[in-house]
Amino acid sequence: MQRVRQCLLCFVIGFSLLAPNVGQIQAQTTSPKVPITHEMVWLMKRIGAPQPSPDGKWVVVSVTEPAYDRKDQTADLWIFPSDGSAAPRRLTATKTSESDLDWSPDSTRIAFSTKREGDDENQIYVLDIRGGEAQRVTSLSTGAGSPQWRPDGKALLFTSSVFPGTQTDEENRKIATERKNRKYKARVYDGFPIRFWDHWLEDTQTHLFVQSLEAGSSAKDILAGTKLVAQPGFGARLNEGGEGLDAVWSPDGTAIVFAATTERNKAAYAEVGMQLFQISATGGEPVQLTSGSFDFGNPSFSPDGKKLACNLSPINGKYYNLERLALYSWPNVEKQPAIVTASFDRSVGSHAFTPDSKTIYLTAEDAGHEKLYSVPTTGGEVKLVFDMALGVYTGLSLPPKAATPMLIANWESAVNPAEVVRIDLQTKNHSLLTHFNTEQAAKIDWQPLRHFWFTSKAGKRIHNMLVLPPGFDETKKYPLFVFMHGGPSSMWRDQFFLRWNYHFITQPGYVMLLTNYTGSTGFGEKFAQEIERDPLAGPAEEINQAADEALKQFPFIDGTRQAAGGASYGGHLANWMQATTTRYKCLIAHAGSINQESQWGTSDTIFGREIAFGGPVWEQGKVWREQNPARLAKNFRTPILVSVGEQDFRVPLNQSLETWNYVQRLRIPSRLIVFPEENHWILRGENNRFYFQEIHGWLKKYLLEP
Repeated sequence: MQRVRQCLLCFVIGFSLLAPNVGQIQAQTTSPKVPITHEMVWLMKRIGAPQPSPDGKWVVVSVTEPAYDRKDQTADLWIFPSDGSAAPRRLTATKTSESDLDWSPDSTRIAFSTKREGDDENQIYVLDIRGGEAQRVTSLSTGAGSPQWRPDGKALLFTSSVFPGTQTDEENRKIATERKNRKYKARVYDGFPIRFWDHWLEDTQTHLFVQSLEAGSSAKDILAGTKLVAQPGFGARLNEGGEGLDAVWSPDGTAIVFAATTERNKAAYAEVGMQLFQISATGGEPVQLTSGSFDFGNPSFSPDGKKLACNLSPINGKYYNLERLALYSWPNVEKQPAIVTASFDRSVGSHAFTPDSKTIYLTAEDAGHEKLYSVPTTGGEVKLVFDMALGVYTGLSLPPKAATPMLIANWESAVNPAEVVRIDLQTKNHSLLTHFNTEQAAKIDWQPLRHFWFTSKAGKRIHNMLVLPPGFDETKKYPLFVFMHGGPSSMWRDQFFLRWNYHFITQPGYVMLLTNYTGSTGFGEKFAQEIERDPLAGPAEEINQAADEALKQFPFIDGTRQAAGGASYGGHLANWMQATTTRYKCLIAHAGSINQESQWGTSDTIFGREIAFGGPVWEQGKVWREQNPARLAKNFRTPILVSVGEQDFRVPLNQSLETWNYVQRLRIPSRLIVFPEENHWILRGENNRFYFQEIHGWLKKYLLEP
């Protein structure tokens, strides 16, 4: 499945999201502005997904207060009323962060995962919001995460990674001790995959545990000893943050529904999908609920307990498929679900039922935004709740027992760092519930992104956004930085981007072009799929055409001073530009592939690349031969800044080293930056600050200096 995710004016409590109103509000801002700095970007508070209480009266959110030195960074839970009648107050104040928050059914307690003094691993804690200290519930040697309250509030479901075949925590502890004490260090594998994103995979499994909250109770591994976990291909969903089973309690608390695969060991040569399973809360053999060539996930129950919703996408040999919303009856699950978004040509993000179980609200990407939609649970048209000209909604939630239906979500835009908002379904407005970043954001000299479209030479409508520098003057000329997004199954979004903040990159005096080329999400399934078997040439041509169109439409862009760059898939495209055009004065490639063949042979995922390129690498199909920058090295001419995190297993270090060797051999001006501690992204504060100093220096050398 494709898994896909503040306000500028602190005095604005609520406003319509239509473009004219946004423009009027911004026009009223008269306070002095300053150019954005790295400190402003990095030190903006980072707001997690809001968690409203079941009764809808309270909202809890995780807030990270960043620091350049990680030991000085804090992350705590904050609580505030959902009606905005009081400011947020800090609920926890500890050295370690809390995660995986879940409310008790009676809206009085929260459970979360954290590692506190005396803990060797993360454990589950419960905190009464009416007062008192958090109480530790679990004490497993393997740790505990993702807690969920049983519907009666008397037990918790959670996950832990255990050694295969173990039945008790003592057995897990014994194996861990033996491995710690052995004299040799080696990783041994008999099948694929062996690593993911930035870490080597261990021979552990994610299991489900249930623990009563009665005094003296201990946790029970309800998957231990089952035939399901004994299968060689059993596994949870791999993601950047670890592994997850997407588990939820059944409405009556007697069973648990979760997503898992029995085909992980086939990942080297086939698409791997997750299926939904049901298991008794007391244990026993899980029963598979779903079937067919689909990838299932994110299950949830309607408040009336009669519907089971989930996301699904087909497994059909395509590089990309929309993620759709499906409904099953409960407890009698049909073989075929009702696809309630079957005619909706967008991928479903977060979703939530209304308290009466008659409507589902959902978010979906659309042309640079993530918008709010609704659909009846009985089926029908997916309708846009209201249009928006600024920002994205994420982390959507709807309290199941709220007296008045309300939606709680995060909202942000490129000029509004994330905040929590309450969306009024009657007035179709949202109001800010938090102001963690609004005062700082109001000081910055920045403008909302400018959107424009053009029709490519191939007849496609291509969406673009422009980022303008501080002190922008329409009568002046500015160099152009063409910034290419990664993925490719993603989209340039109107959001406050931490890793690659648009306005900070343009701060020295550049205009930035963001093009949603073929393969981008948010423009329909067909548009996203059409990158298959044309992974570099077609998108690059559209990006170059977009730059030409920007020069036509916007006289303030200086066509004699252009640069291009990107990260991940955007880095692949930067290397393709190196091979196919000399229009750019310089290039920037972070985590970019230079040799599609060797990346296939060293990356943590491989089969999806075969789908994109039309077959295995050894068959040497047309795409492998013709869209591989390394094969066109004789054309390399452009100065290039190359960077990589040494712990990146998605686009491994060897790709950047190959790029470096090519450009050094060809005597092309170049610079290589390797970050030993970093993965696919540069996430440590001082490393990130240094990196953007290098980017600004590189662009200055070729675009600003005489």
